[in-house]
Amino acid sequence: MDVHGTVAEGFEPVREAFAANFALLGERGAAVAVYRGGHRVVDLWAGTRDVDGETPWQRGTAQIVRSATKGVAAAALLLLHQRGELDLDAPVGTYWPEYKAAGKEHTRVWHLLAHRAGVPALDRPLTPAEAADPGIGAAAVAAQAPAWEPGTDHGYHAQTYSWLTGELLRRITGRPVGEWLADEIAGPVGADLWLGLPQPRQAHVGRVGPARTPETAGGLKTRPKRAVAEAYADPGSLTRRAFAAITPLPDENAPAYRAAALPASNGIATADGLARLYASLIGDVDGGTRLFSPQTMELARAERSAGADRVLVVGTRFGLGYMLHGPASPLLSPGSFGHPGRGGALAFADPETGIAFGYVTNGFRQSVTADPRAQALVRAVRTALA
Repeated sequence: MDVHGTVAEGFEPVREAFAANFALLGERGAAVAVYRGGHRVVDLWAGTRDVDGETPWQRGTAQIVRSATKGVAAAALLLLHQRGELDLDAPVGTYWPEYKAAGKEHTRVWHLLAHRAGVPALDRPLTPAEAADPGIGAAAVAAQAPAWEPGTDHGYHAQTYSWLTGELLRRITGRPVGEWLADEIAGPVGADLWLGLPQPRQAHVGRVGPARTPETAGGLKTRPKRAVAEAYADPGSLTRRAFAAITPLPDENAPAYRAAALPASNGIATADGLARLYASLIGDVDGGTRLFSPQTMELARAERSAGADRVLVVGTRFGLGYMLHGPASPLLSPGSFGHPGRGGALAFADPETGIAFGYVTNGFRQSVTADPRAQALVRAVRTALA
């Protein structure tokens, strides 16, 4: 497999690991970018744009990044807080009166970001068309009774995070979340990422699908723990219901789905776009734009939830919208914060080393937080820093 792009001196292990993902782990098409101290040190791509095609991946190829979108949405709300427009400790109902229903009157804004809101599932799942309508999604979560008293426990809000965060931003700014992100985050940073893909960009986005299995790719097969497997298999479990808040599953390659703005799941980005965004959260990018102040950065990565996750069943750690380093995460070091996309993408920043990382792929595995291809690349970055 021919690997294209560049690496700075010392980061050759990342190129080697990236090539090995194609040779050993069934990678079909992917890209990885790394910034250090606000400057790009890794910019690699290889394979095909489409998981089921032959068109070569180009430097500007973008892919849907699933839950890695959650970190972008979190940046938006934290920026509103930084600007004095959002009080993280205020009740959600302060900004969104309809949310004060069914036992959610005391839900705080930070509960939404830390997966403590108690509404990871809906009594009636939304269809893909309903889910794409922000008004319908917002009304559904506002009316939903919580599965636990908000603030007292945590569980991953796999799909409902879209309407919780998107509607809160709209109530504060008066603007659709995708439009606001384009003008206030992606544009100023110069990051190729979109929430609600514009029609002219459709041709630059590859088709996604299941990755080749470890058996056919020559990699190692991993098995989930019994409790995790049982939770996903049980239609009545909170785990299954949380991931099925949109039923049936949307066609991620459909133009209509990509044009929607779902902050939990359908952001589209290049690897460089993700890495560049995270670089701006911890410092100046190319000597220019910085989004987060040092105080906001510390807020983002301060632990707010930890322990057994009611949805994912394993132990997780969250700051304000960001997954933190831990046994279930593939991040770089204890101070890292970021977010994976189920079965593929990963983006994070590590303030202590000045590293910002972005990885996108067109082949998705079954894993939620520990994709072996992303883990191999993170290990290679660690080696380069040693």
